[in-house]
Amino acid sequence: MNEFTSEFWTVYISTITIASIIACGLLLWRLSTRRLAVGEKADVMGHVWDENLQEYNNPLPRWWMWLFWITLVFSVAYLILYPGLGSFPGILGWSSAGQYEQERARAKERYEPIFAKYAAMDIKAVAADPQAKEIGQRLFLNYCSQCHASDGRGGRGFPNLTDSDWLYGGDPQVLVTTIENGRAGVMPPWPQLGDEGIKNVAHYVMSLSGRTHDNVRASQGKEIFATNCVACHGADGKGNQAIGAPNLTDDVWLYGGGESTIIETVTKGRNGVMPAWGEFLGPSKIHLLAAYVYGMSHPDTK
Repeated sequence: MNEFTSEFWTVYISTITIASIIACGLLLWRLSTRRLAVGEKADVMGHVWDENLQEYNNPLPRWWMWLFWITLVFSVAYLILYPGLGSFPGILGWSSAGQYEQERARAKERYEPIFAKYAAMDIKAVAADPQAKEIGQRLFLNYCSQCHASDGRGGRGFPNLTDSDWLYGGDPQVLVTTIENGRAGVMPPWPQLGDEGIKNVAHYVMSLSGRTHDNVRASQGKEIFATNCVACHGADGKGNQAIGAPNLTDDVWLYGGGESTIIETVTKGRNGVMPAWGEFLGPSKIHLLAAYVYGMSHPDTK
């Protein structure tokens, strides 16, 4: 596919490239045809250091000159065989995208039987297989560790995958759905509650998980919570996995459970996105990944 939006750039780049090669060739030719006669001294260029050290206009060494000629010939051959002159693809038709697809095809032919073997197994059984665990770990490190960390414990805004707390559920098929389709968690902002109202509801939320809080503010925030928050988090604050609303009664916090952080969450809202990997990884790899994640949260799987 031509990446140039205008043919002008093809002509522009090709002209500069070809002109540069020709100019270098002419310069080398001019320097290579001038030799000093026997007994002739090279011209002094006028640069003198320490009274005795002067710069002379000597011809380049012949071996050095030939290295330049070889470089120019190589450049011309390369530009004929491979892309380098604007949109000209080269007579070999090579491209990085084409090479990538070839490598993927070879890898698929080699590894697909292994993936197919585990795809036919139950996810819990795959999670208990040592070889499948090694493969799943490599997949996880390549595609998931950037957000969830190499040990799966996540970070601020990225869920810990090694515990038993799940926003959308930790059953094997739910994990497959999450990896395949991704997730988009949205906590709407509530600035309309006002500064005092937000602080009060924050203290009520802190009370749900047994954190240190102001009892007076918590009692006032309970009514605000019942009016505005129960639709997602439930009357008991235990959340709703169907929509990814977190449980507010435990001590697991995605962004932090301090007063200032909860106030920030209620005031500004949160937007968490888990990208979809279905099209890129395919069912077989997702099956292995889901098994590896399941195994991390069930270390006693045998």
